[in-house]
Amino acid sequence: MIRRTQAERSDETTGRLVLAARELFGTHGYAPTSIDAIAAAAGVTKGAAYHHFGGKGELFLAAFVAELEAVEARLLRVATEESDPWAALRRGCRTFLEHCLDPRFRRIVLLDASSVLGWERVREIEHDHMLRVLLDGLRVAVAAGQAPDGDLAARAQLAFGALCEGGMLLARSEDPAADLPRIAAEADRFLAALKV
Repeated sequence: MIRRTQAERSDETTGRLVLAARELFGTHGYAPTSIDAIAAAAGVTKGAAYHHFGGKGELFLAAFVAELEAVEARLLRVATEESDPWAALRRGCRTFLEHCLDPRFRRIVLLDASSVLGWERVREIEHDHMLRVLLDGLRVAVAAGQAPDGDLAARAQLAFGALCEGGMLLARSEDPAADLPRIAAEADRFLAALKV
């Protein structure tokens, strides 16, 4: 029998807590979700939850980062599937909006994060995971001659803001799947302006 180290057991417990937090925060929202419920869903004691996380806010932060890591991985995967840099940018933007249809992502990232973590902290974390991917895509498009050089950071920030607002429209929609094509078309028009 192979014995696991304390670090491996700790990592497993942390992973189970974050997974349970993503599920419960994504289903019920931040306010109604308790540490007791997360610990029970993860199959650990409340004490174990507090051992790994200082409280509900830290668990939410971990769930938020995990959601962003998931969308970042999806965006990077999509980018590698396109040989044309501008097509990769367009597809990445569409992919982000499609990801906003996921109820868990909508609740955690779009609806609850700013009020729980604060707008500045949310933007800082989003920069590390999503805005950076958009900026890198713009840099590749410029290098390929598909977009003009200039203040790429400002362009990426503006485009990211537009995408986040598109995500918010979907988050507040009564029928997000039906509204996706319209919002994605508007986001595509906005993105096309970055080529000018």
